[in-house]
Amino acid sequence: RKQSQFPSSQVQLLHCVWIIAIAVNTMASMNATGDRRTAGSVSATNFSWRNPPPEKSKKFGIVALGDDFEPTPQEEILLEMYDTIKAYEKHATSLRKDAALRKLQARNADFENKRKTRRKPKKASKAKGGSDSDQEEEEEDNNEEDESDEEDKMESKTKYEKREAKLQEWRDEVEEAKAKSGKTAKEEQEKMIAEQLADDNDDDGLRETVLTKKRKTADIDGAQSSLLFNMKPDQTPQHDFSSNLELESRGGKFLFPKVDSVDDDDLMQLAGTDRKKVWEPPEGAVGPNDGAFLEYLDDFDVEASSSSGNNTVAIKFEVPQDSRRFSFNIAQSNQPDRDFESILFHFNPRQRERGGQVVMNDKEDGIWGQNLSVPLSQLPVIFGKEALTLQIQIHQEGFDVFIDDVHCARLEHRQDLLSDDNNRLCLQFPSTDDYSNPENWKVFKVWWGFKPIMAKSDKLSSVPGVNSFNSVHPRKLFLRGLPKIIPAELDIRRAEIERAFAKYGGSRGLVKVVVYARKTFATVELESERLADLALQEMSGAYQINRARRTKHEALQEERLAKEQAAAGGVRKDMG
Repeated sequence: RKQSQFPSSQVQLLHCVWIIAIAVNTMASMNATGDRRTAGSVSATNFSWRNPPPEKSKKFGIVALGDDFEPTPQEEILLEMYDTIKAYEKHATSLRKDAALRKLQARNADFENKRKTRRKPKKASKAKGGSDSDQEEEEEDNNEEDESDEEDKMESKTKYEKREAKLQEWRDEVEEAKAKSGKTAKEEQEKMIAEQLADDNDDDGLRETVLTKKRKTADIDGAQSSLLFNMKPDQTPQHDFSSNLELESRGGKFLFPKVDSVDDDDLMQLAGTDRKKVWEPPEGAVGPNDGAFLEYLDDFDVEASSSSGNNTVAIKFEVPQDSRRFSFNIAQSNQPDRDFESILFHFNPRQRERGGQVVMNDKEDGIWGQNLSVPLSQLPVIFGKEALTLQIQIHQEGFDVFIDDVHCARLEHRQDLLSDDNNRLCLQFPSTDDYSNPENWKVFKVWWGFKPIMAKSDKLSSVPGVNSFNSVHPRKLFLRGLPKIIPAELDIRRAEIERAFAKYGGSRGLVKVVVYARKTFATVELESERLADLALQEMSGAYQINRARRTKHEALQEERLAKEQAAAGGVRKDMG
C-alpha cells in the first residue's frame, strides 16, 4: 500500500450501513435457530488480513504485511469489521448445513416409519400364561396387516393381468389373420391348379392357360437336372461368342485358346473357372511385360481392310466388380523387342478415375499422345457384368471400338501402321500399367479375322473421336532426358537451347524455348515445318528429340490463323 485512499464520506457511510445490516441479519438468524453461542465468540478475529494463509496468498496474489505496518484508525475499523463479517458468514454456512442435515434425517425417519407400518412383521405370541383377549387382539392386528398386503398384491396383480390379457388378445388377432391369409392363399393356389388341369384335359383350347406345368425330363446317364442342362438354347455361354456375331462362319482364327492345344470335347466344355483356358494377369507381376499376353495379328493389309483382308479383333472377357482398371495394346510387330515404346492403339477402362472413363491413346518413342476419354456412363456396362464382347475394327480411318455391337469410339490413325513388309500387327494384354499397378480382368476367347465395316456413316457424327485434330505439332520439337534443374537455372538452360537451335530460326531467328524447373524435358518451336524437320534430323545426336504434341486449343488457334492469313491474301490480290 503506497498511499491510503478512501472514498467520500457519503460512500463510506453507505458501506458501513451495508456491513452493519449483514451483521444484524446474521445475528437474527442465529437467535431464530436457538444457537446459544455468543456474538463475542463469533466476532473474535484473528486478523487474517495481516497474515493470510499460504493457499489464499497463492490463489489471490495476496502479500503478507510486515510486522512494522500500522494501519490508520479508519483502516483498522474496516479491517476488523471485515473479519467479523467473514466469521458470521462462515457460521451461517455451518448453520445452513446443520438445518439441511436435520431435515434430511427427519424425512428419512418418516420413510422408515411408513415402511415399518406397511410391512409390520408378525409379533411372537405372548407367553402361555397370557390372556385369551390379548391373543385375539394380536391375531386381529395380524389379519388386518395380511389383508392390506393382499390388497396391494391383488391390485398390482390385477394391473399386470390386464396388460397381459390385452397383449395376448392382440397376439391372437395377428395369428388369426396370418392363418386366414395363408389358408386363403393356399385355397386360391389349389383352385388355380385345378382350373389348369381342367384346361389341359379339354380339347377345345378355348380357355387361356393360367399356370405352366413343369414337365419332367428324363435324366441323362442318371445325372440330375441342372441350370446348365436347362439353359435356354439362345443363351450364349460365358466362354463363347454369340452366334449373332457370325465369327466362325467368316473364317479367321482363334488366337486364344489355341484350338490345336485343346481336345474337341474340352473345347465345347470350356469353363470360366479353369485357369488353363482363361487368361488373367499373373499375380506378383512387376511390370507391363511381365507375363503379358502376346499374339500376332497376321495377314493385315490396310488397303484391303475394307473389303477382304483381316481387320477385326474380337475379345470375350469379364471384369470383376472390384476391378480398378484393365488395358490392351495393338502395336507394330517389332515392338515386343522394344518393350512397346510405340503403341498404335491403347484401350484402358478406368472405373475409379473422374467418375469412370475409358481412355484411348497412342504412344510414340515412349511419349503418350493426347488421350481420348469417354465416360463409362455413356457406354454399355463393363465392370461387374458376367461376360461381354469387345470388337476392334482396323481400317484406313482408324480403330473403331464396339462393345456388344454398340459403336463406342474411334481413335484415328496417328502413326504408320506397318513397320516392315510382314503385314502383321501385335496384340498385347499387359500385366500392369506403367507404374506397376496390377490389371484385373479375365479373357476367355480371342478371335482375329475379317468382318464387313460395322460403322454406320449416318451415325458417325455422334461417335467420340471421329474427325479429331492432328495432335502432332508441325513446328514444335520435344526434348527429353535432360537433367533436372532448380528455378534459378532456368535462364541458363533456356539460353543454352536457344544457342543450339539458333541456326534453325530462319531469317528472323525465331526460336521459342520453354523450359521447366525440376523437369527432364523442354520444348522448342521453330519458324517453319521444314526447319523443324531439319533440326529433327541433325540434332538427334545431341538431344533425345521428337515431334511435340499439340493440344486441341493450339490446333484451333492455328486453324483460325490460317484462315485469317488466307483472307488477308485474298484482299491483297483484289487490291492489286
